[in-house]
Amino acid sequence: MKKVASLRYGVIFKKAFAEPDIFKAFVTDFIGIKLKIDKVEIENEFEPTIANVDTRFDLFAEDKKNRVIVDIQHVRYSDHYDRFLHSHCVALLEQIASSKSYHPNLKVFTIVVLTSGDKHKVDIATTDFDPKDRNGKPLNEIPHKILYVCPKYVTDETPEPYREWLLAIQDSLDEEVDETACQRKEIQRVFELIAPKERFKMKDEYGMIQQDKFEKGQLAEKPQIARNLLAKGIDPAIVAETTGLSPAELTTFSST
Repeated sequence: MKKVASLRYGVIFKKAFAEPDIFKAFVTDFIGIKLKIDKVEIENEFEPTIANVDTRFDLFAEDKKNRVIVDIQHVRYSDHYDRFLHSHCVALLEQIASSKSYHPNLKVFTIVVLTSGDKHKVDIATTDFDPKDRNGKPLNEIPHKILYVCPKYVTDETPEPYREWLLAIQDSLDEEVDETACQRKEIQRVFELIAPKERFKMKDEYGMIQQDKFEKGQLAEKPQIARNLLAKGIDPAIVAETTGLSPAELTTFSST
C-alpha cells in the first residue's frame, strides 16, 4: 500500500490531472477523442463574464476541434446537475460571436467527477445534446456532452477503461492506494504526483497561482478605485497612498 494525498481535495486533483499526458489519457478513455494539446489550464475563466455568473473551470484544455473541461466536486449540492449544465453552456456560448452563426467551432465536452457520490448512486451518467428520432436514433447534429462520473459507485459491471480510473480515484480518498491494482502508466504517474511529499509543494504552487490572480485583479481595479476616490473629493495624496499609484497617474485620471 502507498500513502498518498487524497484526490478529494481540488488542489491535489487539479495539479495531478493538469499534466497533459494524464489529462489526455483520461479524456480519451472517457470521451473517445484524442486531444492534441501541450497545456492544461487550471481555474480558467472567460472575460468578459458570460451570463450573470462568473464561471470558473477546474481544468480546461482545447485544441483546434475540441474544448474539454474537467471539474471536480466533493461537497454534494442538490443542484449540481444544473450547475454543470450552466458552465457547459457557458463554454458553448462563449464561442458565438454574432447571430450570423450559432454553430460553435469547437465541440465541448465536460467531465464532472463527483467524489462524494450522488443521490442516484450510478457510476456514470451522460447528458447527450444530440436530437433523436422517435426510435431513439441520434441525428448526429450536436456532439457536445456532459459526463458525470462517481467513483464511489464503481462495480464489477463498470466497463473498462472507465473502471480503472474510477477505482484509482476512489482508492485515493482514504489517503492510501494499492498501486499494484492499476496497470496504466498514467494512473501510476497520478499516484507519484499525489505522494505525501508532493502535497505541500502542490499547495504552495496553488497558493502562488491564487496570489498572482489576486494581485492582477487588484492592479486592474486600482485605476477605477482612484477615479472614484478623486470624484468624491479625497485628497490626491491620500489616494496615491491608498492605491499605490503615482501623482502623475492620478493627474491623468482626474483629467479624464
